[in-house]
Amino acid sequence: MPASPRTARAINDRLALRLLQERGPLTAAQLKELTGLSRPTVADLVERLQGAGLIGVVGEAGAERRGPNAKVYGIAADLAYLAALDVRTMGVAVVVSDLLGATLAEASLPIDETGGTEIAVERAVVLLEETARSAGARALHSVGIGAPGLIDPSTGELRDSGGLPAWHRRLVAALRKELPATVLVENETNLAAVAERRAGAARDREDFVLLWLGHGVGAAVLLDGRLRRGASGGAGELGFLPVPGTSGLPSAVDCEGGFHALASSQAIVELGAEHGLSAPAEPGAGPAGEGVVRAAVESGATAFLDALADRLALAVAATAAVLDPGCVVLGGEIGCAGGPELARRVEERVAAISPLRTQVRAGELGGGAVLRGALLAAQEAAQDALFPSES
Repeated sequence: MPASPRTARAINDRLALRLLQERGPLTAAQLKELTGLSRPTVADLVERLQGAGLIGVVGEAGAERRGPNAKVYGIAADLAYLAALDVRTMGVAVVVSDLLGATLAEASLPIDETGGTEIAVERAVVLLEETARSAGARALHSVGIGAPGLIDPSTGELRDSGGLPAWHRRLVAALRKELPATVLVENETNLAAVAERRAGAARDREDFVLLWLGHGVGAAVLLDGRLRRGASGGAGELGFLPVPGTSGLPSAVDCEGGFHALASSQAIVELGAEHGLSAPAEPGAGPAGEGVVRAAVESGATAFLDALADRLALAVAATAAVLDPGCVVLGGEIGCAGGPELARRVEERVAAISPLRTQVRAGELGGGAVLRGALLAAQEAAQDALFPSES
């Protein structure tokens, strides 16, 4: 059954908007070529989208040819303002952007619960509000939050985790109460994987696993281009993975006996000390293990890099045996610091112990991947709400 004229218009509008998102500003002639639509149809949709305030003229093209210049159309960036939060154990980072994702303002703040949970939540909310004001954002349309811990797949809520501060869970509810905005929350490692796929080391991959190496460890699974969260939202909790080389086994409430004991930032610092490597801890800096790994790469400390690669290969090989993703990205601050030197070593070791061919790549976005992914989530939510539906 052919689509009704109204549905056909919505499909054409959505197609044009997606092209403008992906390729940037375009002329009507370029839209005609890319969509395959007729000239009158393109003229109608451009007029319709302009009238709705979704696009506008952002320039002219064709100055080098004779005749009038062609108008260049782009999405109205100020149609909505977005925000992203990276919520860590001891602080929060915020970025505010326009609808196209261009950063307008950013800030960060250390937060603890010494003054109580409510004060910690209030400080985070105020930070977001002040950052939005400094960006000139009249109101926020969508807010994406990346947080450690499990996200309940049935409710989308951050689940109670004994090892995480109480203000993390309260923050989401507080923002939903204070802001007339859509507030989304997702596991930080999942958001980092989305960002690495969109703009980082996994741009060419539909299937891959991101091994997050920061203060703690974790993983995100993308298969067929989709995040796989698991039945309880716990897919990728590699910190609890039982592996050789630890003093015991993990428990249901403590990952110290699992892979966490070999690859957390603290474990890497201790491994570095065994090899005569150290990195000064700086207030507000990333995990201390990042500095150790960076120092090892810069100084050519092969023995340390080999020892760390031996550890990381255990988790990568286990992941390959269960999921066979074909590619594992070493993400987070530490994975990025290790770069190709560490990734190559891990890949060689995995090839020796696993029959499944697995590429190992260094992440490109580091710790900033969480904010990038949270902003992408907010952008997608806003565009879905503002742009015409295909159905």
